[in-house]
Amino acid sequence: MMTLKTIFQEINVRYRAIYAPAICTLLCSALLAALPAFGARSGSAGIFDVRGYGAKGDGKTLDTAAINAAIDGAALAGGGTVRFPAGSYLSTSIHLKSGVTLDIGPGATIIAAAPGKDIAYDAAEDTPEAGNYEDFGHRHWHNSLIWGENLHDIAIIGSGRIWGRDLARDEVKDETGVGNKSIALKLCRNVILRDFTIEHGGWFGILATGVDNLTIDNLKIDTNRDGMDIDCCRSVRVSNCSVNSPYDDGICLKSSYGLGFARATENVTIDSCQVSGYKEGTFLDGTYARGQRGGTGRIKFGTEANGGFKNITVSNCVFDFCCGLALEEVDGGNLENVAISNITMRDIANAPIFIRLGGRLRGPAGTAMSVLRRVSISHVIVHNADTNSAAIIAGVPDGHIEDISLDDIHIWFKGGGTAAQAAITPPEDEKGYPEPDRLGKMPAYGFYIRHVHGITMHDIQLRTLSQEQRPAFLLDDVTDARFNDVDAAHDPDAEIFTFKDAARVRWSQVLGLPDGERK
Repeated sequence: MMTLKTIFQEINVRYRAIYAPAICTLLCSALLAALPAFGARSGSAGIFDVRGYGAKGDGKTLDTAAINAAIDGAALAGGGTVRFPAGSYLSTSIHLKSGVTLDIGPGATIIAAAPGKDIAYDAAEDTPEAGNYEDFGHRHWHNSLIWGENLHDIAIIGSGRIWGRDLARDEVKDETGVGNKSIALKLCRNVILRDFTIEHGGWFGILATGVDNLTIDNLKIDTNRDGMDIDCCRSVRVSNCSVNSPYDDGICLKSSYGLGFARATENVTIDSCQVSGYKEGTFLDGTYARGQRGGTGRIKFGTEANGGFKNITVSNCVFDFCCGLALEEVDGGNLENVAISNITMRDIANAPIFIRLGGRLRGPAGTAMSVLRRVSISHVIVHNADTNSAAIIAGVPDGHIEDISLDDIHIWFKGGGTAAQAAITPPEDEKGYPEPDRLGKMPAYGFYIRHVHGITMHDIQLRTLSQEQRPAFLLDDVTDARFNDVDAAHDPDAEIFTFKDAARVRWSQVLGLPDGERK
């Protein structure tokens, strides 16, 4: 089959003898010069270039209409790739379509425009079924820079950048036309997000709710709130991502009631990722500037947890200058079958490990107590963890954590705790927001374990960087605990273990103690 190019060349050869050669050459040259734009607009080889649809890419002209026209063109063709060549594309809400890939090429940036006269993002949709159990951001998707709902087989790829320059970092009640998320996806399947950068992403860099078969790979996110929220999603793979978020969570699994029903986040792998809390923007520019205290920037399950978390692994991840690992189940779901391994942390601003079962039960009337069980954490190294917060594993009186295993855990705490602090009894705060600082200073410097049935700890090494007068371990309302191969630094006047209402506890190979049992 002859292409348009070969047809024009044939015209040039055949008719040079009839018409003036110069005229024939000029006509064919003009036709050939128009081919790139024609091919871009018509979807040559499945490629739809936004410039072929009128996008300027000059950082000044609003390119929203051209971008959405290119997406519509690709969708009408049965699918294709919408390409952003090098340039700065100012835009408001971009509407994803099934079968369409956005390719943000090298040197290309999609910029969230400032709302104003004749410039507005899509309105936040009405979601009465969500029941207002979460904040505004978790139950609205359309008021975003890039969004899609009930789609399949979509992707955003490329080495370019999404800059949420003028996105709000929370709800703006008194204004219309404001966007507050970089990417928002609801009830989609077969989704790939790969290779691009998000800078200053708004309330959420990525909010994926009810998305199945989701791949997030090789992203760099340096943002002012949550990096990525994976909410009520199934079959998810997050890998090779770096997320810097000084003011909120980095990689966060949730299972909210935003869809109007409880749905578990399950079958998830998070592998080979880095989270941090440096000053915003300094991860991308390579200066890694630090404030006085580490940012949030962690990997967390929760706090929204109506549907629970099941069958999840986290492995080979690095935490730096941020908060620690947090597993929080407080809204009636089941957190179970979780394996976490090969984690390194440095300069951690709160509890390096926080496992919290609570009874906030933020959901429809009659929501049952949460369950947290079958969690394994292994091969963890932490240096310079916060003085006030030990590693915390805490249920509540009417909700006990079950079947926890910790193996090969080495933690260096800042230390500095006093004998007076060792006498503290932290509040239960059963219905409170599940964060370590809500429980106050801990009476143990190493592990504070309360309301737990069944915990095994093996190869545990605890050190302090300054003098510490609190015990290494405090067990309160704990049964069926096993400690083996433990080396915990402690002051001569402080104990390794303090027991309060603990039974069926055994320890062996604990440095400084003979093997023993508490019945």
